[in-house]
Amino acid sequence: MEEAFWQRRWTRNEIGFHLNEVNPYLLRHWSCLCLARGARVLVPLCGKSIDMAWLADQGFAVLGVELSERAVEDFFAEQGMVAEVSDRGPFTIYRSGSLEVLCGDFFELSGADVVDCQAIYDRAALIALPEEMRQRYVEHLLHILPSHCAGMLVTLDYPQDQMAGPPFSVGEDEVRRSLSSRWKVEILEQANVLDERNWKFLQRGLTRLEECCYKLGSLD
Repeated sequence: MEEAFWQRRWTRNEIGFHLNEVNPYLLRHWSCLCLARGARVLVPLCGKSIDMAWLADQGFAVLGVELSERAVEDFFAEQGMVAEVSDRGPFTIYRSGSLEVLCGDFFELSGADVVDCQAIYDRAALIALPEEMRQRYVEHLLHILPSHCAGMLVTLDYPQDQMAGPPFSVGEDEVRRSLSSRWKVEILEQANVLDERNWKFLQRGLTRLEECCYKLGSLD
């Protein structure tokens, strides 16, 4: 689960986690965050997610963070964008219009990098990490994010002993335990997704697979 693991996945194109369409939970529920047009959205461990392009098309400024240079370059190429490339501290920065992706280690991200972020969108970051790294990820987020930052989180929940991640199982109890000190955690949608669309999980022996979409709202 260290850097070399993910670099190999991208090099070998082993990216089953990548979706070729905009996430349906994003389409259905993003508006409930009531963000102003132009608000900046952090997308951690973003890969080449087309969700970033959708958010930009809705008028938001997008800040992605991704370890793999190939993923970042593929994203801009597949979106037909020519990115301006520069270096800042530990990151290589790719920018096109309101879209910016920092290529480097998420844990090098500082408060100054995200000081103007008003929301976070996490579809595949938390569930990409084993338990100890998830704890570190959450602690780092809570340390660097502005206090007013809202968010949307999508997780998977399944019997962890039936399959080795990634993706890893992150249940509601863990989500609330980890995030309730900062956000009001609200379930927006929960669905059983163990069917023919996810036949690979059936083949791996899962007996239950649920997706859950959460709103992370202000405690005020």
